[in-house]
Amino acid sequence: MNNAMLAAIAETAQAPLVVRHIPRPAPGKGQVLIKVHAVGINPLDTKIAAGGGAHARQPLPAVLGIDLAGVIVELGDGVDDFAVGDEVFGMAAGIGGAQGALAQYVAVDASLIAPKPDSLSMREAAALPLVFITAWEGLVDRANVRAGQQVLIHGGAGGVGQMAVQIAKARGAEVYATGSASSLDFIRELGATAIDYRTQDTDSYVRLHTDGEGFDIVYDTVGGPTLDASFHAVKTYTGHVLSCLGWGQHSLAPLSFRGASYSGVFTLMPLLTGKGREHHGQILQEATALVDAAKLRIKVDPRRFGLEDVNEAFQQVAKGLGKGKTVVEIE
Repeated sequence: MNNAMLAAIAETAQAPLVVRHIPRPAPGKGQVLIKVHAVGINPLDTKIAAGGGAHARQPLPAVLGIDLAGVIVELGDGVDDFAVGDEVFGMAAGIGGAQGALAQYVAVDASLIAPKPDSLSMREAAALPLVFITAWEGLVDRANVRAGQQVLIHGGAGGVGQMAVQIAKARGAEVYATGSASSLDFIRELGATAIDYRTQDTDSYVRLHTDGEGFDIVYDTVGGPTLDASFHAVKTYTGHVLSCLGWGQHSLAPLSFRGASYSGVFTLMPLLTGKGREHHGQILQEATALVDAAKLRIKVDPRRFGLEDVNEAFQQVAKGLGKGKTVVEIE
């Protein structure tokens, strides 16, 4: 069997990725070898390629690509939950020095993946993992979103935002989401009440939608001033603010005066520490269940990119030009 494969490599920061042959990996204990069919490109991938994203601990040169969908072709020792031929997806590579998914094959920890939903294409499945896990860890693991609650999602048309809207809806919450004018129709399609953040300030929409009481849960997927606004939009005493981009300097005084709580979401932790990896696989099984129940969908950009087009795909994501999640297909 040929032991070489094609991969897209970020050799140096701010330089185009180079596609060339490298040795094909072999699965270690607890790993599976996946023939990659599709890779969802995340903003973090482009940041690493540009020399940023230090929190991902992915030094260059490196094969990048965090999200993937493909078919298992070989099992490592100790893997009992999967079989050769299984179609799977996951956020399982390209972090902490591990080879990324932008290659014909990748060996990953079996606990990080799950069976691909039958109703999704490989492209659609590859677009789901990071954004779904990030949304689930905040809304479900941290805040226990449930029926009877009013939930505000900042950036409801974004990758994490659209997942958060659908998860909250599926669990019975009344969902509101902010976005720009061009995204409001899509937010409404997802089942949320759309709020144009450019024409409505925080006090206005809190008064309009909650009679000034504030939202039970506010999930910030934008960061910066949006997180500060979230502290003013949450309900007194019982409210819970979440953020997957709470990395700046923020005053907690507005939150403290409300007696509300805050949780940060750092989805990469299991890949970096090795702890809690099986929970990521379990979360993806929840995604499959929601997809199969017709309660979850993912918007994928219509442009088709192959491995040879990887730099165009990265540029599309870096410049925010995609109309949905950008995906690279591996032949």
